[in-house]
Amino acid sequence: MNIKSLAAIAAPFVLVGMANAQEAVIDGVADAAYGDAVVVQDTQTQFGDSNLGVIDWANGSELDGAFAYIANDTLFVVFAGNLESNYNKLDVFIDAIPGEGQNPILGNNNDIDFGALNRMGEFVDPETQEVQPGLTFDAGFEPDFWITFTGGPGAPDKKGNPAYDTYINYAELLTGGGDFGFAGFAGPGGAGAAGALITDNFIQAAIDNSNIAGVTGGDQLEPDGGAGVTTGVEIAIPLGVLNHTAGDAIRICAFVNGGGHDFLSNQVVGPLAGGVNLGEPRFVNFNDIAGDQFFTVPTDGPGGGCFGDFNDDGVVNGADFGTLLAQWGDCPGCAADLNDDGAVNGADVGLLLSVWGACP
Repeated sequence: MNIKSLAAIAAPFVLVGMANAQEAVIDGVADAAYGDAVVVQDTQTQFGDSNLGVIDWANGSELDGAFAYIANDTLFVVFAGNLESNYNKLDVFIDAIPGEGQNPILGNNNDIDFGALNRMGEFVDPETQEVQPGLTFDAGFEPDFWITFTGGPGAPDKKGNPAYDTYINYAELLTGGGDFGFAGFAGPGGAGAAGALITDNFIQAAIDNSNIAGVTGGDQLEPDGGAGVTTGVEIAIPLGVLNHTAGDAIRICAFVNGGGHDFLSNQVVGPLAGGVNLGEPRFVNFNDIAGDQFFTVPTDGPGGGCFGDFNDDGVVNGADFGTLLAQWGDCPGCAADLNDDGAVNGADVGLLLSVWGACP
């Protein structure tokens, strides 16, 4: 079959792929475009080891690792694991602007999500009038953006079965604090792509709670315990929302927290290397824990390489599309088989077009 024939076959998939390039499917799954996990959990969970295996409800929370990449001027992240359906919180802090942000968290931030940030921030002891530090991150990590994801029972249907509702809240973390930074929320949503949330500034989020693997219950070191888990909470944030400048590093600290942002678990990435729940967030200082409790988003493409750049010229373009078409059909192990299903077809075209353009 010649290239013209292949191109004709691929044409409808190209149109679908172009749509995907504009708006990737956010469904709570780290698909092939993510490559390998950036960080993997090494600590058992003390917030319950979920075993339900369904896309929405979970009876435990664990943070098995994280996948991340940048494409189409958007940061894509999947926090693999589960989030218990009792409105436990996944709190995500992002450092995208060098020299700006907060460390520790201040107590005069925007009141979004019932004062969540200030609940974790600096406060004055009512008895001693002494100023107590807020949540303190590792040296060199100063988050300037925060987003939180949560889910739990919603209003019952006509049969009395509660819906599964999800919500996100987000806020800018100004260097000196203050409530005049931008903030917002979205919800209720649900699970999977059909229940994905989207804000008015095009932040997207979705959850797939079906994981039953990953770390087990407890507080012990479990090296690579979170390996292999690819479902969880997926978030896509336009780089413009983060005020990110090309070339600057993006660092992320994420953890599972209590329903009132008031009890920090032992599920943190970067991980704790074993240990119990950390408790009151305002008294947590990650400098007291070995290693970095944050990770850096790869700047050279998904999984540490530029996904889809078959000729390694730093850009995913027509030349790479030509390579894909030349390997069309059954082709186990082919470079163009981007989703590793043993064939090069329309699904691979969609993945290629989702990362079209200059490599991050």
